[in-house]
Amino acid sequence: MESLKELYKIGRGPSSSHTIGPERAAKIMMERYPTADFFEVELLGSLAFTGKGHRTDFVLQKTFNVDCKVVFNTELKELMHPNTFIIRAYKDNQLLASLTFYSIGGGSLQIEGEEKTPKDEIYSEKNMKEIIFWCHLNNCSFVDYVFAHEKVTIKGYLNKVYEKMEESIERGLQKQGTLPGKLHIERKAKSIYDSRIQGEDNCDLKTIASYALAVAEENAAGEQVVTAPTCGSSGVLPAILRFAKEKYHFSQEKIIESLAVAGIFGNVVKTNASISGAECGCQAELGTACAMASTALAYLFDLSLEQIEYVAEMALEHNLGLTCDPLEGMVQIPCIERNVIIALRVLDLVELAKLFTNSHKISFDMVVQTMKETGMDLSYKYRETAEGGLARLKDKII
Repeated sequence: MESLKELYKIGRGPSSSHTIGPERAAKIMMERYPTADFFEVELLGSLAFTGKGHRTDFVLQKTFNVDCKVVFNTELKELMHPNTFIIRAYKDNQLLASLTFYSIGGGSLQIEGEEKTPKDEIYSEKNMKEIIFWCHLNNCSFVDYVFAHEKVTIKGYLNKVYEKMEESIERGLQKQGTLPGKLHIERKAKSIYDSRIQGEDNCDLKTIASYALAVAEENAAGEQVVTAPTCGSSGVLPAILRFAKEKYHFSQEKIIESLAVAGIFGNVVKTNASISGAECGCQAELGTACAMASTALAYLFDLSLEQIEYVAEMALEHNLGLTCDPLEGMVQIPCIERNVIIALRVLDLVELAKLFTNSHKISFDMVVQTMKETGMDLSYKYRETAEGGLARLKDKII
């Protein structure tokens, strides 16, 4: 598995697959072909269907330092990956090179014909069973496991990640008005946060909801967020960490450690299944975010290795089959509300893990594999093409 730096990425929304990934690809092309005077980008699959709503063309044209033409090809559907795009570099009207990219989720890329090198893989363990075995063998926690494998700079990087998460919450809580796009969605984070009354039964609910909304709304507006594991699911983990720190007074160091724990579970999903909504539906994005936030909170509450693994299993299991069907291809409906609902689910999952530990029958690895198979079985219409599910309602809403 790769470093957690490849899971937690800092970048602009609204979509890690549609904005951060293509932006990184554009920079790769400019570095490799600095003499090119023109680029053409052909978007395929989900990128072609929802690229306009996700502002993929805007990001590409902004990133390239020379002219760039973006072509939306919605004809090809049998692809190696649903987020496929081709970038061609030209010089004096002559083709210099053509590279095919796969935006595999969370802003990560694969380039056709270029395999990852061993140096990219810093964790030799491939799944949660092997990780837990390593922890027991070395009498260590999940945090010890991360810090034993990562370079010493990971702590500083995770501190930066948490700082950016906090900033996205703060910005989102200050803003009002309407989000960009045809849906005319009103920002709600500030009004919900301001309506809280300490001591009321629903105060915690409003607090978590406002934090998750703040980040999800910032993402929808194309502002800077942290992929956790993606832009579309970026509101869940920051909301839980902020709430836990304020309510239970955990130290900054403990919060950073919980980020490391959450990252390991996100990494297992990314390695053995997918965190791409276009590949496996929203279960891959918000299901994984739910597992990550749940394990972070379980660690903060000092649950055992097995209890933490169990809460991750429940989190992913009970999001199986969740479709990715955004209206107008935008990360707004149903994405923003889903961040809130998933974040609120986390507290209950952690409490249930304490109660049900002895009846634990299904492993996290089994659910990861099931999620992948479920995602592959979903019709392409429910995997970020904006052609099925809730996305069909766009003409009745706009």
